[in-house]
Amino acid sequence: MLRESILWTGLILALMAPSLWSARGRLFAQGKPAPEISGGSWLNSQPLTIDGLKGQVVLVEFWTYG
Repeated sequence: MLRESILWTGLILALMAPSLWSARGRLFAQGKPAPEISGGSWLNSQPLTIDGLKGQVVLVEFWTYG
């Protein structure tokens, strides 16, 4: 049972590898600057800028009322 699971996982990864490899360059726009942050009012800080965030790890969470 475990051997079959490993084989199936390997087969799936082998089939997915070419598509993941070709999409690699499109996932991240390397070498291009991030767009400036815009939107509504800020809740817990002053408005942030891309220059002020340079060199920091930034988590962006998008959400809306649905």
